[in-house]
Amino acid sequence: MDLRKYLLKHSSTNGAGGRVVCLDAELSYVRNDVVNHYALSFNLLIPSETNNLHFSWHAKSKVEYKLGFQVDNPMAMAMPQANISLQGEVPRTLSVFRVELSCAGRLDSEVTILMQLNLTINSSKNITVLNFKRRKMCYKKLEPEVKPPTSDKNSIDPVNAAPTTSTRVFYISVGVCCAVIFLVAIILAVLHLHSMKRIELDDSISDSSSSQGLSQPSTQTTQYLRADTPNNATPVTSKCYPTLRIEKNDLKSVTIMEAKAKVKDIAISRERITLKDVLQEGTFGRIFHGILIEEKDPSKEKQVFVKTVKDQASEVQVTMMLTESCKLRGLHHRNLLPITHVCIEEGEKPMVLLPYMNWGNLKLFLRQCKLVEANNPQAISQQDLVHMAIQIACGMSYLARREVIHKDLAARNCVIDDALQVKITDNALSRDLFPMDYHCLGDNENRPVRWMALESLVNNEFSSASDVWAFGVTLWELMTLGQTPYVDIDPFEMAAYLKDGYRIAQPINCPDELFAVMACCWALDPEERPKFQQLVQCLTEFHAALGAYV
Repeated sequence: MDLRKYLLKHSSTNGAGGRVVCLDAELSYVRNDVVNHYALSFNLLIPSETNNLHFSWHAKSKVEYKLGFQVDNPMAMAMPQANISLQGEVPRTLSVFRVELSCAGRLDSEVTILMQLNLTINSSKNITVLNFKRRKMCYKKLEPEVKPPTSDKNSIDPVNAAPTTSTRVFYISVGVCCAVIFLVAIILAVLHLHSMKRIELDDSISDSSSSQGLSQPSTQTTQYLRADTPNNATPVTSKCYPTLRIEKNDLKSVTIMEAKAKVKDIAISRERITLKDVLQEGTFGRIFHGILIEEKDPSKEKQVFVKTVKDQASEVQVTMMLTESCKLRGLHHRNLLPITHVCIEEGEKPMVLLPYMNWGNLKLFLRQCKLVEANNPQAISQQDLVHMAIQIACGMSYLARREVIHKDLAARNCVIDDALQVKITDNALSRDLFPMDYHCLGDNENRPVRWMALESLVNNEFSSASDVWAFGVTLWELMTLGQTPYVDIDPFEMAAYLKDGYRIAQPINCPDELFAVMACCWALDPEERPKFQQLVQCLTEFHAALGAYV
């Protein structure tokens, strides 16, 4: 059915502005003649304190409508009421109508609300039916105390009074318990968020100046879930979110002598390094588990990662390893893992040292979790995965504040320890160790095509917003335990695929709210993507909500 530029958007409000799943955003159900059935399938949970839904709509030609409502529990919620007639014509100018959702207050229950909108163009018999489902928790209102009947002698009948009193005490007790549990959950969430922000602030004060140079695949595809920011949203210009800085990915030809000169101040002697097991190995690169002897006290040792190259590595590959290892150098944050030392002695293959994380590469760890038995100690919960995402978002928020662009955020460029602490690393040797994640599109440069935003693919432009796009893909990696995104799409077709509005499918067992966060990261317009600090806040709220049900 031709909907003739018919548009319908949704936002839920409890005051001014729109809010969907923690982020200022909208869901477009029909845009440019296309019905977004994936958006219609979202059965979003409405906060209990929210009593109104707002929908914006307009049509450029005559479109007639009929509006109807259903609730699955009339005892818990009254029939929804709209401030427009239930039958009429869609306005020709952009307008907003309101749907009121009022709980009856008779009992505690989660209510499913169905709003059905039938659209007819030019009075034809061809009708398009749009069904919107929402969920809301309704609670029973505490009734005022009713005194039991008294006799002429003003005495209370104990037989009639006992059931009333015991019932009232029971409901009051249940209400008090629920209130206490709810209050404790809010306090814990606030304390957790406050502590994370305080640590980030402390870290940002102490860091020095930074370098700017910076399996089982899913076979499903799905049409893009629009999650545009409202047209009247003002750009954030606070201290935490600087104006978007766009940087071209110019890989200048750096000589090996220039690369060594950049790290000369942190160079150490080869005799202080002991190489142990090989953790990862590629065509020309290796990562070792190593031991570093303290310079001031040779009796003290600490474990390190050692990145190095094989004998057949070319000078270009050695230079690239040293240059990319400096991406996070000089930055200090608990969710970043910059290099600490290098070894560049003559006659020795260059070595780059980083602090050791005993569970190693995050992508390999996730894939191992997918293979292990359910009772294995490495089995992780959805709450653990969201906590990992929060840590990555915190590290990226810090980089965004320092105006550092990572350009290659992915699970393969993160590491994890046995306390599930995640740190973001540089991408040195990643092309060699994870060759299936990089592709050359005819320009002699291997790039992480499946993690890149459209503007990075087409115009070679990178910014904090393109890092946000890559974070959405990294979040998808977490929820799929290390699967490869867009595995069925030819790398040469990625730009056209994204431009047509297609994105990777919602992972199995991934909550709608979490997938909506991913979808917001994949907005075509960089300005419409959320900032990392917004992602930290949203994921922290979602993590707290998961904890309340554990």
